[in-house]
Amino acid sequence: MNVRWMILAGVLALLAACGGRQTPAPVGEPAGSGGLGFPGGAGAGATGSISRSELGPGSQQDFAATAGDRVFFDYDQSDLSPEGRLTLEKQAQWLKRYPSVTVTIEGHTDERGTREYNISLGQRRAETVKNVLVALGIPASRISMISYGKERPEVPHSDKASFAQNRRAVTVVN
Repeated sequence: MNVRWMILAGVLALLAACGGRQTPAPVGEPAGSGGLGFPGGAGAGATGSISRSELGPGSQQDFAATAGDRVFFDYDQSDLSPEGRLTLEKQAQWLKRYPSVTVTIEGHTDERGTREYNISLGQRRAETVKNVLVALGIPASRISMISYGKERPEVPHSDKASFAQNRRAVTVVN
C-alpha cells in the first residue's frame, strides 16, 4: 500500500513538472517564437509535451542527472566557484559523449537591480560558462547563450535563500 502512494506521488510530481507555463519571450527572441517554452529551460518544448528522445541518453533529463545543468553565482558576480567549475567539468565530459548535442546557456539573476543591469549580468554569467566549456574542449559552435536577467526566477520569493537559487546559469540541451 505504501509503495502505491509513493508511485502516485511520483507520477503527480512528474505531471506537475511537465505542465509548463506561459512566459514572456526572453530578451533577444521575438514574441511568439516559443523560445525554450519552460521556466529554467526544462527543454521539453513549447507545447509542454515530452518526446521519448528527451527522456533517454543525450536528453536534458540525462544531462541534469549525470552532469548537473546549473551553476550558481555569488551576489553581483559572474566568477565561478570551485563547485561551479566541477559542474562544468562534468558538463564538458557529458557533451563530449554526445558530440551532436547543442546547448543554450541561460544566464539568470535575482530580482535585485534594474532590468537592464540584470540582463547584462545574466549575459556575463552565460559567457563565463561558455568560455569554460570551450576551454574544456567543447566547440563554441555547439553553444548559444541567452540572458533572462531577473525575468525567470527559479524561486519567486524575496529572501536570501531564494536569491541564491536565482543567481545561476543553466545549460539547456537543444
